Amino acid sequence: MFVAALVLVTSVGGAVAGAAPIGAPVQRTPAGGYQELVVPSGMGPIKVQVQWAARGGRAALYVLDGLRAPHDRNQWTSDTDVLRRFAGDDVTLVFPVGGHSSFYADWYRPSSTNGQPTTYRWETFLTEELPAFLARYGVSRSNNAVVGASMGGGAALTLAAHHRDQFKFAGSFSGFLNPTFPMWNEAVRAALWDEGRFNVDDMWGPAGDPAWHRNDPTVQAERLRGLPMYIWAGNGVPGAPDLPRGVGNTVNAMGLEALATTAAQIFRDRVAALGIPARVDLVNGTHTWPYWEQAITTARPMILDALGVS
Repeated sequence: MFVAALVLVTSVGGAVAGAAPIGAPVQRTPAGGYQELVVPSGMGPIKVQVQWAARGGRAALYVLDGLRAPHDRNQWTSDTDVLRRFAGDDVTLVFPVGGHSSFYADWYRPSSTNGQPTTYRWETFLTEELPAFLARYGVSRSNNAVVGASMGGGAALTLAAHHRDQFKFAGSFSGFLNPTFPMWNEAVRAALWDEGRFNVDDMWGPAGDPAWHRNDPTVQAERLRGLPMYIWAGNGVPGAPDLPRGVGNTVNAMGLEALATTAAQIFRDRVAALGIPARVDLVNGTHTWPYWEQAITTARPMILDALGVS
């Protein structure tokens, strides 16, 4: 039942700027406005949607998409009002586009079951290539926050755990935070196969491979000590935001969110046992965008405080 549910994971304008010339002088961050950048990477050019800090500040918030991340946009920008909610804040919002079924990880090799031409190297992109590119616009490489929904939620905590010099806050909304829990690796396998015929062995190897442990926020909890965190998960109980989605989608979202709550509880108990503070909200809701919009709204003052901006 777990495998069947996770297979159904859903995630549920501007000028285009090319790469900054090598050795180009650092600019002051643009004050406000939206822009689409094309950023070079080892995976090829990556589109990144950006809303610049309202007053040209240097802090940034990286916002990660879900398993079905489209190739043309980050769904946070189309399925929520996050751009409006942060428009007056002095923090640059960074929305990487793509990463479909990637878990925003560095894979061992290209997926061998769907003809993938290049190896996913999303951790490298988000922690090396993209920060270096944004630094040319004056964006800090060390005063950042990272949040994500569903697939992106666990990835946000993992990235923060291994790159504490970059991230000052991490948030997970309906993330699957314990992929090494017994049999959950098979659920991830089924979900990746269902969403694009990706082979999980090419991502993190077989169960028990060190890559699984490295990308498990619960296993890596000690690395998160001292980092402000916000964990949100619903209990699977639908509400008004589910009404437009129809019965079938709502039932799927209910099942997925029940699993996300279990993962959040496991993570909550682990950090509590270690004496690591984290805000964990387990509330009514399902696995869909209106609830994640509410979650990032709740997280907003925590993010701004952690980054020292307003």
